[in-house]
Formats: sequence, C-alpha cells, structure tokens
Amino acid sequence: MSGALYRKYRPQTFDEVVGQEAVVRTLRNAIEREQVRQAYLFAGPRGTGKTSLARILAKALNCAYGPTTTPCGECNSCVSIAAGTSLDVVEMDAASQRGIDDIREIRDRVVLQPVEGRHKVYILDEAHQLTDAAFNALLKLIEEPPPHLVFVFCTTELAKMLPTVRSRCQTFMFARPRLPELTRLLRRIADGERIDAPDAALSLVARSARGSFRDAVSTLDQLAASTDGAVTVQAVLQLLGAVEEEALFRIGDLIVDGDTAGLLLFVEELADQGQDLNRLVQDLLEHLRHLLLVQHMGEVPDSLPVTEETRERIRSQANQLGEPVVLRLIDLLAVAVDDARQGGDPRLPLELALVKVTRPGAELTRESLAYRLEQLEARARDGGAHTAPAQAPVAAPSPRGAEPPAEDAEPAVPHADPDAELGLEQVRQLWQQVVLPQVGERSIPLGSILNDAKPVALEDDRLTVEFPASGSFNRQVAEEPKNAAIVHEVVADVTGRRLAVEFTVGTAGSHEAGEDEPASEDEFVSLFKSTFDAREVDEPER
Repeated sequence: MSGALYRKYRPQTFDEVVGQEAVVRTLRNAIEREQVRQAYLFAGPRGTGKTSLARILAKALNCAYGPTTTPCGECNSCVSIAAGTSLDVVEMDAASQRGIDDIREIRDRVVLQPVEGRHKVYILDEAHQLTDAAFNALLKLIEEPPPHLVFVFCTTELAKMLPTVRSRCQTFMFARPRLPELTRLLRRIADGERIDAPDAALSLVARSARGSFRDAVSTLDQLAASTDGAVTVQAVLQLLGAVEEEALFRIGDLIVDGDTAGLLLFVEELADQGQDLNRLVQDLLEHLRHLLLVQHMGEVPDSLPVTEETRERIRSQANQLGEPVVLRLIDLLAVAVDDARQGGDPRLPLELALVKVTRPGAELTRESLAYRLEQLEARARDGGAHTAPAQAPVAAPSPRGAEPPAEDAEPAVPHADPDAELGLEQVRQLWQQVVLPQVGERSIPLGSILNDAKPVALEDDRLTVEFPASGSFNRQVAEEPKNAAIVHEVVADVTGRRLAVEFTVGTAGSHEAGEDEPASEDEFVSLFKSTFDAREVDEPER
C-alpha cells in the first residue's frame, strides 16, 4: 500500500460517489441538458465528498469527450484534474486565502480563456471563512461571470455564508452517509488492499466515523498499519477507545434487573481493562437516545447507525427499560458529561447515576421524588402488579407469643386439577396467582410485560391472551420465540394441559369492567412504602 487510502480511493466519477444520490442526479441532468450554472454551493459535514464531487464536475465539463456525465479519466484534462495540476481548475483554501487581495487576483485572471478545456473552474474550500469584503468583491463576478467561468463553493457551515452569495448560487446539501453505505465502502477498500477485517470490525469503524467517509477510511488505514493488515474487533476498540455494543446492552440489562452491585462491578471491570470512561458515558448516552426514539416511535428508525443484528436487541431493550428510567438516566449522565468538560473524572458521576437509577430510594432530591411519584402512579394504574426491583422486603416482627413460622415451610402453589374440566375463569385466577409470578422468576422483563395482558378466551385447548389497545409493541415482544416458549411451558405446568397460547391486542374499551380499576387503599399504601422506603407511624394520642 502506498499513499493515504482516502486519497487512493477518492471517487473519480459520478458512479463512484456514495450517499449523495440527489446531488449527483441533479448535476448529471444539468450537464446532459447543457444547463450548468455559473456558481454552485456544496454544503455539508466534513468528509462527505464535497471537494471530490467538485473535481468530478470539473472533469465532466473539461473532458476531451465532453461535456459528459462519464468523463474518460484518460485524457490530459482528466488526468491533470485528478492529480491537482490542471491550469483550468484552481483550488483555493479560503481558510488561508481569505482576503480581498486574493479575490482581486481571481478577478484579474478570470478574463483569460481556459488552457485546454472548455471551462475555468474555481473550487473554494471552507468558503465560509472568506471575509465580508472578499465576498462583496466576488458578488458581481458570480452574478455575471464570463461564459467559461464556473465557481464551486464548499463549506461546512452554511449559516456563515452571506445571503447575497447564497442567492446567486445553486445550493446542494450533502448528507451524512448511512452506516450500511460506509460499511460497504470499507469492505470494498479492505478487499482491494487485502486487509483481513471481519464485518463487525468494519461496522465499528464506520460507526466511529459519524458520517465522514474520510475519517472512516483514515481509521481503516491506521488500523491496517498497526495490525499488519489483520484488523480485529479488539484492535478497533483499543484504537478508538470505543465501547463494544455488548457492554452497552449489558448495562441496560443490569438496570432492568435493578442489579446495583453488578453495575458497579461492571464499571470497575471496564476501568481495569483501560476503557475510557468519558467515551463510555458518551456511547451510553447515544445508546439511551436510540432506546428513547424506539419508545416514542414504536420501531427502530432506519436513520439509526446500527446493524440489522443490533436493531432487534434495541427494540427488545427499549421495551424492557421504561421511558421514565431512560429519561432519568440521561439527566443523571449529563452531570458526568459536565464534569468531563471541566477536566474532572467521570467515574464517580457515572457510578452515582447508575446507583440512583436502580435505587431511587437512595436520594431525596426534588428530581428523585418526582421520578418516584411517577413510578408510583404507573404502578397504581396497573393495579399494584408491578413490584419495585430495589430491595427485598424486610419481614415484620411477629407478635409476642406467636409461633414463629417454620423455616422450611413454603406456601402452597395452586395448580389446576388435570382430571377436572378447565374453564376460563379458573385460567384467569391461575394467570394472576401463579403464571405471572413464575414467568417473572424466569424473565423479569417478560413478567412485567405480561402484567398488562388478560386471558379472554379458552376454546379447544387454545388460550387467547389480550393486551390493551396500546400494547401492540408488548405483544410483539411476547411473541418472540424465546418469550413465547417460557409462557407455554409455565401455562402447561400450571394447568396440566398443553394449551396453545395466542396473543392479541384489544380495542379501546374492550377490557371488562373492573379489570383496570385503580389500586385499593391498602395496595396504594404498600406501593408507597416500597417506593419511598417509608413506614407507617401511629398517630399519638392527645
């Protein structure tokens, strides 16, 4: 390999441009219909191909066989433009050549005819850095240029371009490429350079580039040099300081389980491995943003920079982590971000955030109390079915003289008589008393999801379980093969029959009266105690 890969694999024709279909289509139509404008403005994030497309446009206009949408790449004009030595294509860095004297030099030269092509093309990179005086000196030239002159302004900050200049240009917005497009480009380069890199490693490189072709290819180039052409996932993580997706999902699962100790140990483990905790906080915030989008949209947006394998896991975890938990953790992690910006260590704020979100009773701030009230109201609406994941309840002291319960005694678990006829009402009782607790023991998230579901029909060994009208997302999760198998096994064990369980979604108002009644006073008091770590106080006698 010789030379930088991002220069070697820079697109040379319109067909090689990736991720800018609308821009390429418009420029091609303009060339074919001989409607090329005197000034273009290419705006977009860095590394998205603005300067490369400006060069391709120059080649299309000056090719010996043109103007053409398929420049040959072999004539003197095409070769010199690609090499950056053409006298007819002038590239200027407006960051260093930004004054009025530089623009006056352009005005003196534009009257000269092209040396070997049809057009003289000026490409001004970072054009927003030109001074106001320089822009004003260009206005007349842009509006009424010689017929052979074409300007292409490239900028990463469109808002800083003068409105008078923008009004005289045809503006194109360059979009960030999607993750699959970046990954395919990296795969093509890796195969062309004989770099051994698995798809998972290339996906990590593409995700870290955040929409920049140049950054992605430069990172791959650096990895190939440091690993002698054998790129691994671990090498990518080590170079970028990125957090593996599995670690982010594991943090989410531990939060779902309310495992505070497990979270602190996992952070300790990541720190011992040399993980950059600043990067961990940033990646965790991005992961939470993905979950929040799924919770509000009901699906994984195509715009998310994730692989197909990750989409299903994001959808599942978005359903397991409640929206209040996600919002609360985002607010708490903002403290870690602020500390990092001021040069502080983000470890303690990160650990505090994880403790507070899994142990809401551990703090008494106004935000925490508001969060716990929201959780309490949600549980009350569910009839007290949800239980707090934090601490196990402490047994109340037995009254004096009472016999202590036997240590090995276990409450009898009701089961259906296999020889008796099984009815819907009996299934409903078993569902609440036995099925839901046993499903919750095998999968806490699945047990939480099924709390909103009710058996509504039993016909010919076929049990129909209905979610509320707003529970289509929960139904999809319950129908996942792993979750459906758990439900079938528990129902068969409790009822003694192999019932086929089907999940449906009801319409508004379809639940029977009384099923969604608010929690009783005793249930509400019990929820209040578990949520706020409170106890009842007898009113003193007067």
